[in-house]
Amino acid sequence: MARPSNAGALRDAGLANAMALGTSASAAVSAAVTSAVATAARAWCVVALGATLALLPQRAAAQGAAQVAAQGAAQVAAQGAAQVAAQVAAQATDLRAYELVGDTIPQPLTATPGDAARGRAIVADRRAGLCLLCHSGPIPEERAQGNLAPSLAGAGSRYSAAQLRLRIVDARRLNPDTIMPPAHRVDGLAQVGAAWRGRPLLSAQQVEDVVAYLATLKE
Repeated sequence: MARPSNAGALRDAGLANAMALGTSASAAVSAAVTSAVATAARAWCVVALGATLALLPQRAAAQGAAQVAAQGAAQVAAQGAAQVAAQVAAQATDLRAYELVGDTIPQPLTATPGDAARGRAIVADRRAGLCLLCHSGPIPEERAQGNLAPSLAGAGSRYSAAQLRLRIVDARRLNPDTIMPPAHRVDGLAQVGAAWRGRPLLSAQQVEDVVAYLATLKE
């Protein structure tokens, strides 16, 4: 009877050892899996950090370029506004005194002689001289021309340069009821557009350029 008891004890001991080994193996496998996962996680973090660090210079460069572009646009806009303001101020202070003699202004408004080519461009440009809004003239490329005032064709035969100068500067000196706006006067005017308030329609040099052009229009 003693042998069976010993055999049972040995069997129980074997089972206990097997269970202990199984438990140890499971723990080892779990530890290995945990270690592998942690290692993989660390590796992924390193890769992600490296990718992020690699993108930082590109992002910084892009942001820097955008900031530079924005600053450049702002500077250009500010410079453009300053230039326009300077031009308006220059024209506003470009009023020249002149002396009337009969129906003429004998002396040029500037020391620089008028340029006929520039004068023609001013006459043809409705935004500059406004001439063709009311007048017609020998400028064939401008199809839409006015018919409210006499044609400019032959103006150089009908008037002297001194007479043309007065008619451009302020035709109301000759006819208070004329519809022709004074090109070189800022006071005593009504219904002046906002863009022209406080400055003459034409600068002194532009007046001389237009005079030079009109003087070439002979019949």
